[in-house]
Amino acid sequence: MSMLTPPGMGGKYRITGDKYPRMRRPRRRGRLVLGVVASVAALSLVGWGTLQLIDVFTGGGDQASAAGSKADCATKASASPSAPSAAALPKPGQITVNVLNATARGGLAKKTADELKKRGFKIGDVGNATAAYDKKVKGTGLLLGPASALKTSLPVLGTQLAAAETRTDTRKGTEVDLIIGTAFKNLTARAAADKALTTLTAPGPTATATKKTC
Repeated sequence: MSMLTPPGMGGKYRITGDKYPRMRRPRRRGRLVLGVVASVAALSLVGWGTLQLIDVFTGGGDQASAAGSKADCATKASASPSAPSAAALPKPGQITVNVLNATARGGLAKKTADELKKRGFKIGDVGNATAAYDKKVKGTGLLLGPASALKTSLPVLGTQLAAAETRTDTRKGTEVDLIIGTAFKNLTARAAADKALTTLTAPGPTATATKKTC
């Protein structure tokens, strides 16, 4: 009988050999693999979320801001100016002006027409205003013309009488009227009128220059 055989046991229960049997728990390899995979996935999600936060607080926000600025610049560059285009403005010699007196003072129409002629304007009719305007123009004057003259001839004529009101009517043709009002004294001084005309006809900034300032 072997020394490993407990007392009282023998036969088929006899243990032979000189080593004790090793009792091991069954290995749970499946659970271990699942745990490792879950850990890796969790770490990956945490890392991705961290990168997203870093992108928002650093590069991502700056890129969005830059994109917004570029869009604003493009909008500003494409916006049309409210002032008339210098290329569309005629020269004084291309404008025919009818000078009409709506006051009770005599001689104003001829005197004003002569001065406008010296300044390069063409003169049409000179005389008294029609009943629709006679004694009814309270300011220094009224500049009247067709709708097509609103951003062409009328602004040019307006440099000669800065405080005058501007209106349009349904007339045909290109002639414009300068109707002298009750508050009229003189046309704008020649030097000031020339300066205003130069400013009006000076070319404005191009769309390219506007983009560069952005």
